[in-house]
Amino acid sequence: MTTVVLNRRSLLAASCSVLATGVSGLLSPARAEGLAPTDSMSGGSNNYRKGAPTVERIGKGGFWMSGTVRRAGDGAPLAGQRIQIWAHTTEGQEHEPQSHGATLTDKNGVFRLEMPQIIPIFGQPHGHLAYDSGEFKTVFLRPVMRSAKETSLEAHFVLQLA
Repeated sequence: MTTVVLNRRSLLAASCSVLATGVSGLLSPARAEGLAPTDSMSGGSNNYRKGAPTVERIGKGGFWMSGTVRRAGDGAPLAGQRIQIWAHTTEGQEHEPQSHGATLTDKNGVFRLEMPQIIPIFGQPHGHLAYDSGEFKTVFLRPVMRSAKETSLEAHFVLQLA
C-alpha cells in the first residue's frame, strides 16, 4: 500500500505542476465549436396552420409565450424572424384559427406574444411554436409547462440555413 505524504513541499510541487500543465483551461469559460441547430420536437406540428396571421395578441391575453431565435454555428441573434404560436387555451382549442397567431423577433432575436392562458390537453399544458419562413430549415417546437398554473412559457430556436 502506498502512503501519500502531504506537506507544504509536496503541495507546492503539485500546485506548480497543475499550473505548468494548463490551469488556464480550467479557469476560462468553455467555448463551443458551434451552436447546434434545434431539432423539431415530436408532436410540434400538430394542428399547424400555414400562414397564420401576424398579430399583436391572441385573444384576450393574460399568458406570455416568449423566446429567442439564433443562428446555428455562431449563435448570432436573428432579427425579423416570424414565429407562429398556437395552443389549447381558455378561449379555444389548438386546431381553431383563433388560437393561432404569429409574431416577429426584435433586433436581439427575442419574440414575445401575449395569448390566453394555456390549459392541459391530453394531460399536459403545452404550447406549439413554428419557424416556417423559408430562409432557414423549418422547426416545430412543443414545450410542456411544469404546471397549468404558470402564466408564461419560453421556447428557443437555433436555426440552420435551408
